[in-house]
Amino acid sequence: MALPNQQTVDYPSFKLVIVGDGGTGKTTFVKRHLTGEFEKKYEPTIGVEVHPLDFFTNCGKIRFYCWDTAGQEKFGGLRDGYYIHGQCAIIMFDVTARLTYKNVPTWHRDLCRVCENIPIVLCGNKVDVKNRQVKAKQVTFHRKKNLQYYEISAKSNYNFEKPFLYLARKLAGDANLHFVESPALAPPEVQIDMVAQQQHEAELVQALNQPLPDDDDDDAFE
Repeated sequence: MALPNQQTVDYPSFKLVIVGDGGTGKTTFVKRHLTGEFEKKYEPTIGVEVHPLDFFTNCGKIRFYCWDTAGQEKFGGLRDGYYIHGQCAIIMFDVTARLTYKNVPTWHRDLCRVCENIPIVLCGNKVDVKNRQVKAKQVTFHRKKNLQYYEISAKSNYNFEKPFLYLARKLAGDANLHFVESPALAPPEVQIDMVAQQQHEAELVQALNQPLPDDDDDDAFE
């Protein structure tokens, strides 16, 4: 899945597409992994930056070629060329902006139209920000579509590895796969309030036992 001007590697590699509204922190998230930022390639024909992110697992090294949109999602969706041959995906929204969560179903539909039955992680980014607009218990889309959900904070590196570990396990078909060393990450730009975040994570667990709302309308935010 490497681009024409990229070296292929002799260990497993996967095309990972990252989607979500502009401004949700997709680029910031990918750029935390310093190797991926250092070795990125720009593909002008598709308008995409590809960051090769390597992870070391107990089963050997793996690489995710992370496709980052270079901003064209602002023009209403992405071309099919962005999704084609995608083997796994991250859908990102911003917990401080309700609209970005309301648009998650559209991104999911676009993705699944081209990439059928690939593992997908939903990520709620910016959990370091104090006044979040989308509460943990309001995030229900992943339950309806059987996706994994993680709360992350790209700028503080909080939960950075979780989405990659989940996808690696799915792609390898091995629930016991784990990372044996951490990738080099950029130093945190912000600190996360762990007490508050643990409360949000507890709400997430409690929400799993609640019945799902009937639809995805604004009532979820009342």
